[in-house]
Amino acid sequence: MGRIIAIANQKGGVGKTTTAINLAASLAAAEQRTLLIDCDPQSNTTAGIGFPKDPARRSLYNALILHEPIEKIIQHTQVDGLDLLPADKNLVGAAVELVGVENREFFLKTLLGEISGDYTFVVMDCPPTLDLLTLNALTASDSVLVPIQCEYLALEGVSELLDTLMRIRRSLNPTLAIEGILLTMYDERTTLSRQVASDLRSFFGSQVFATVIPRNVRLAEAPSHGKPIIFYDIHSKGAESYIQLAKEVIQNEQKRTGQGFGSTNPGAGANTAAASAAAAGGSADASVSTGTIAAPGDDAAGN
Repeated sequence: MGRIIAIANQKGGVGKTTTAINLAASLAAAEQRTLLIDCDPQSNTTAGIGFPKDPARRSLYNALILHEPIEKIIQHTQVDGLDLLPADKNLVGAAVELVGVENREFFLKTLLGEISGDYTFVVMDCPPTLDLLTLNALTASDSVLVPIQCEYLALEGVSELLDTLMRIRRSLNPTLAIEGILLTMYDERTTLSRQVASDLRSFFGSQVFATVIPRNVRLAEAPSHGKPIIFYDIHSKGAESYIQLAKEVIQNEQKRTGQGFGSTNPGAGANTAAASAAAAGGSADASVSTGTIAAPGDDAAGN
């Protein structure tokens, strides 16, 4: 199995779904075969990648509860190399039906074992609650990517989230690492965004991704068109940022496996205890580049 990354934060509205869709699409565009899993009953990730609600379509619920073959549920998306394991409202019932089942936190991990070796990356969008669906995702994951909105209240939820991750390490998944902390909805014009970014970098050091995700209208519009940002507007700042984030994730994985040298985020994947204040005063801005990730076509921009 390739690297399994859960995108999680108990606080809602921090950009989990946006990050899941656009990171997965950018990884696939970089020729990294990727599976995107929607673990949220709201199924916003499923709709945002181009699959409108369809009661006849099977979902993660069918695999978890009805034990249907996962390969018959996975959907091919508009992005070459990117597949989707969709969600629907039935997942609300899954959390209830799993309560009395033995080893209920390991169902998703067992499920992903059936497609071992098919993907380089698996990206999971978690619900904004610590329910059985989120626990299943974190138990099955190698690491967790934490999007944090650049606002004051987001800082207050960080300690609670890290406490949750430590508990999961102790009881369910001792190898769970932090892939990185991602600053989202960053507005360089405001003092608040700059201060929040500075505080996070001071405390967590190199665990914070160099890439920041800006507030961007095109990024907000893309889900309503059922497209990742690289298809909706490849030239937008949002697209450039997620392409850069994908490059960081790939470089970190290459460094872990000894396939590459250097990383723009050398501390990602380390334990929380390794966070250092050495990066205090680091810039919250990150230069972006499309690098070797190809654009999906000029006609995609603006459509």
